[in-house]
Amino acid sequence: MARASAKRAVKTAKPASRKGATTKVKAKTKTRGPALGDLPGWNLADLYPGIDSPELKRDLDRVATECVAFETDYKGKLAELAAAPGAPGLLAAIKRYEALDDVLGRIGSYAGLLYATDSTDPVTAKFYGDMNERITADVSHLLFFDLELNRIDDAVLDAAMRDGPLAHYRPWLEDVRKEKPYQLEDRVELLFHEKSVTGRAAWNRLFDETMASLRFKVGGKELSIEPTLNLLADHDGKKRKAAAQALVTTFKANLRPFTQITNTLAKDKEISDRWRGFEDVADSRHLSNRVEREVVDALVESVRAAYPRLSHRYYALKAKWYGKKRLPYWDRNAPLPQASMKPVPWAEARATVLSAYGAFSPRMAEIADDFFEKRWIDAPVRDGKQSGAFSHPTVPSAHPYVLLNYQGKTRDVMTLAHELGHGVHQVLAAPNGPLMAPTPLTLAETASVFGEMLTFKKLLAQTTDKKQRKAMLAAKVEDMINTVVRQIAFYTFERKVHTERRKGELTTEQICNFWMEVQHESLGPAIELKPGYETFWVYIPHFIHSPFYVYAYAFGDCLVNSLYAVYEHADEGFAERYLDMLAAGGTKHHSDLLKPFGLDARDPAFWQGGLSVIEGMIGELEGL
Repeated sequence: MARASAKRAVKTAKPASRKGATTKVKAKTKTRGPALGDLPGWNLADLYPGIDSPELKRDLDRVATECVAFETDYKGKLAELAAAPGAPGLLAAIKRYEALDDVLGRIGSYAGLLYATDSTDPVTAKFYGDMNERITADVSHLLFFDLELNRIDDAVLDAAMRDGPLAHYRPWLEDVRKEKPYQLEDRVELLFHEKSVTGRAAWNRLFDETMASLRFKVGGKELSIEPTLNLLADHDGKKRKAAAQALVTTFKANLRPFTQITNTLAKDKEISDRWRGFEDVADSRHLSNRVEREVVDALVESVRAAYPRLSHRYYALKAKWYGKKRLPYWDRNAPLPQASMKPVPWAEARATVLSAYGAFSPRMAEIADDFFEKRWIDAPVRDGKQSGAFSHPTVPSAHPYVLLNYQGKTRDVMTLAHELGHGVHQVLAAPNGPLMAPTPLTLAETASVFGEMLTFKKLLAQTTDKKQRKAMLAAKVEDMINTVVRQIAFYTFERKVHTERRKGELTTEQICNFWMEVQHESLGPAIELKPGYETFWVYIPHFIHSPFYVYAYAFGDCLVNSLYAVYEHADEGFAERYLDMLAAGGTKHHSDLLKPFGLDARDPAFWQGGLSVIEGMIGELEGL
């Protein structure tokens, strides 16, 4: 299966911006309440000065010519090059391929990042679409490379990788070989690739632009989705309820297109899986994550078995704090009455995260500080901007960019810590080059969740007030439930959708019923899922952009719980070993990366250890 990372760059960037020739993303925003200070916007000039810039045109023209030349020079010749003593010709081909991958990734990242800041702007949307088409056309000339590498005799390729410079690329070549059983005949691969622009990519874009254009009427104001979702964690119960009702009203009015998008993408995946020979609906994700199905199954079974000890138990406790037997779903993430609702200014959030990172490793804080100093963060909420948060690595010749929707809540500080964990990981892995810097999602989420944990532990250690400590512990438990329980419930929902879609098209009612089944199971009896909640599946972008991505969050959280326990009892040198793990990028399997810490994700007891940390925090809350 072809895996040119230039294609991944377009899909995962999510993508580019304001009109015309500037790449300085507008930073001002209409923020409610006290000022948060100056919130930064991206400076994308490190990629390209603008969408009409000579630099971008030069790279577009050059890469188009060089992709054709690459195909002409190497197609049909790789086996011969691999058999030559020392395989210098194959090494030269891989280096040329890697250089093209970097330029294509740079173009795709630029377009995607601009699109993420305003997907409703027609100039931005057209530019993003045009770049997708250009890159798809260019990459079509590179598709043969992975496919032909996998037709080389194993013994010949092993001999070529054994000694000399080609051994450097062994991790990448071995990853390519893992996809050999699922690759198709060249012309079929080319057809799949070229039709992706009018297939999956088009439906992804439709979802993004539809979601960005939706408006939700709350208290006489029309809001976009991000500030509306934010109100579900507001201190005022009336605002939480009003936001939930606004979400239901708009979601219900748009169920038909979201049902069609879901059906089409699930069928598209079924066709691809069937042609490639993937047995299980999630096997392609496991392959890209370089994790065994048995490991994921053990994680999922462990978490589902723990629902009563985690989410059911916690939400019953929270309902008791509120003097109720059951909480309506809009109160699930409500802050505790004693929790501080004072907005956290941007400068304070920055200082908090950098201080926590610095206490662990000065090198880690130094890398994270670059994101602030060099405008690698886009923080404000804006109409048309992608909801949520991400850290996009772009390409090793540049640097990552972090997107936030910062509104001054404590959770936003944790999100900043999370995304900077990704960012530090991506910077450290970059020297591995475009082919080996990318990290499987499971390990990528480990870095981000570890960054969160460092920040939380530092804040907790500084808190002496008993009520504030309780509020902080409760918020952390909720975040961990959202990361572990919630994401495994999402994974279970996706499995139901994709499994049943193989039998025929799904109705809106079926999808809503699947959603309610997994929510009842995961949240437990203390959360009241009132009418309308059945529609809340429509806004989860991971279901659309990255099927079965979600279990990576639970994988990362449980792994970090175990990793942090090692850190708390470790001798000197843990930080160095941790940064070495991040710097490995995609060059090692998770089992090899965790070995220096004495951890093994294949051991069923490993997951129980991670879950017991959450149980312990709930127990502490019960005792307060």
